[in-house]
Amino acid sequence: MKDSKKPQSIEPNIADLANGWLKKYKLDYKLEQESLNSSIDKALSDYYTKNGGAGANRPDAKLLLQDKKLNYYPILIEYKGYKDSLVKLDTNGQVENSNAKNEPHFKNINSYAVNGAVHYANAILHHTSYTEIIAIGMTGYKDESGKIQHSIGVYYVSKSNFGVGQKVADYTDLSFLAPKNFDKFIEVVKTLELSQEEIDKLKERREREIDYSLVKLNNDIYQNEKGLGENDRVYLVAASIIATIGIPGKVSPLEKSDLKSTTEKGNQDGDIILRKIQAFLDEKAIPKEKKDLIIRTLQNTLTTDNINKVENGESQLKRVFVKIVDDLGIYYKIGLTTDFTGKLFNEMYGWLGFSQDKLNDVVLTPSYIATLLARLARVNKDSYVWDFATGSAGLLVAAMNEMLMDAKNTMTSPEELAQKEIKIKAEQLLGLELLSSVYMLAILNMILMGDGSSNIINKDSLKDFDGNYGFGNTADKFPADAFILNPPYSALGNGMNFVERALSMMNKGYAAIIIQNSAGSGKAREYCTRILASHTLIASIKMPVDIFIGKSSVQTNIYVFKINEKHHKDEIVKFIDFSEDGYSRANRKKGSNNLIDSNQAKERYEELVNLVRFGKSKLNIFTTKEYYEGTIDPKSGADWNQSAPIDTKPTLEDFKKTVSDYLSWEISTILKEQSILGDPLGK
Repeated sequence: MKDSKKPQSIEPNIADLANGWLKKYKLDYKLEQESLNSSIDKALSDYYTKNGGAGANRPDAKLLLQDKKLNYYPILIEYKGYKDSLVKLDTNGQVENSNAKNEPHFKNINSYAVNGAVHYANAILHHTSYTEIIAIGMTGYKDESGKIQHSIGVYYVSKSNFGVGQKVADYTDLSFLAPKNFDKFIEVVKTLELSQEEIDKLKERREREIDYSLVKLNNDIYQNEKGLGENDRVYLVAASIIATIGIPGKVSPLEKSDLKSTTEKGNQDGDIILRKIQAFLDEKAIPKEKKDLIIRTLQNTLTTDNINKVENGESQLKRVFVKIVDDLGIYYKIGLTTDFTGKLFNEMYGWLGFSQDKLNDVVLTPSYIATLLARLARVNKDSYVWDFATGSAGLLVAAMNEMLMDAKNTMTSPEELAQKEIKIKAEQLLGLELLSSVYMLAILNMILMGDGSSNIINKDSLKDFDGNYGFGNTADKFPADAFILNPPYSALGNGMNFVERALSMMNKGYAAIIIQNSAGSGKAREYCTRILASHTLIASIKMPVDIFIGKSSVQTNIYVFKINEKHHKDEIVKFIDFSEDGYSRANRKKGSNNLIDSNQAKERYEELVNLVRFGKSKLNIFTTKEYYEGTIDPKSGADWNQSAPIDTKPTLEDFKKTVSDYLSWEISTILKEQSILGDPLGK
């Protein structure tokens, strides 16, 4: 018996209608089985399908159009044949192609025209050099009279919107693709701008997806790829990413098909990846010493016999390379300004390595804490920022984002802004990292950020660093006026030795450090008193005990300093209890989101920055129970962790309550006694 509940799809009619328009506009469109060009065909073939498996992705129609500026735009069209099959949006109004666990939402991708087209667009974004794609969905149904009613969704999918897509406008046909109208359509596309709030939400969503992808990738490599130590895994990810970034017009990205898994000496998969990295670094004009170090470090992993050994026509290296590109490629290609390698590092080393180290020293700062430190150190577009224990460079990434944002918000000349952005990345950031494996992550991180790697230096900041630039003007001092730090807590004074060293090399500015709070309560007494002899402690902030959950459980404080101004005994210090920062944290390895804004977290962080800078007039969410202004003894070094004093003097209300409670007790006792006396059994 025929199912009467669901009407028959009219997809063939919709396809016929739309393709008729394309033919009418004399456009060179290709149907699903036809080739558009080799890079787009390959991208659609390599990307996971709408069902989640391997195989080909086949848009119903596709075009490659050029605007008057000679820029190419892939156009991907998907047809459906039901009334309500145009688009499925999430609660934020974005195309819902991932579920609550940040896994692909295959049902939506399969069932809705726009969702399918956006999925194809992400394949292009992921696997080609095209960064702007038009995704079109079209569906329809037959009304009571048998007439076709259709609807069209047109979305712009690009690097700038993190591949999620933005609706362009409402259209009743596809004539905006006609040659005479296409330039005007692209002008509309170019006016699309995301608000800062939308950008933040999209970044947050993509960053959660990164966490999911990194866990999946690491699980896969850990369980299925034997013989790879934790350093090897990190170096393989670094090598694969550098080899596939490419430089437009100069270095083509390494393709999966470029790895032939041959046993020919000098032409094994590891040799091919190394040559591509060499070409990339040569074009980036990275200093020879640094370039040699990167190549040498990666070469040790990439050229080993085991990883290049061919079994069943494929080397282990190619297999791992394919996994990395497939799982992570989209995230670094869309240019997320996040501590990408910090996330990578925390995931990779969460399984083995440093997490078993007794010192547990290499614990990277969560990105939102890194941003907080940059803001507390008053970083702006003209700052010169350094970090003496840079880890994966997460703090410098956060500082760079703040600097670039300030430049964008305050500069009106596009040309001057472009020059300023180059200067910020090349001259205004400096980081030092001693551990070579972590140093490689810092280099990779800053290359991915568009290249602030120039002055990431592989030196001991306490012994071998003279305060000069590491590249370029190496004879000149780096004019640091902002210092941010999360030091190794096993170092002298819990890491206050790094603070003393850095501040002694600065003439002005501010510093914000996150450190084990015992440093301020006596464990680093000598360092603290010496620091206060030349610098002012502005604020002491007690942080939530679980911000490093899963990595470390020490109580930390953030200390904020004003540089080169001796601390006076009457100087007011702002003591802030920030234990309740508004976030709920979990430590679930398979959790889709272990950080949840459960109580005005963003507003609390904003208020914290304002309290440190402007004082108690900015109290809103917090009260005088969490915010206290007091003084410290500059010669003590053990009184940096104060809290608001508890007033023990009783009030009139306290007295009234006590009397009331006493009278209630007295009456209750009398009534009980009367009840017992009146009991004939004397119970």
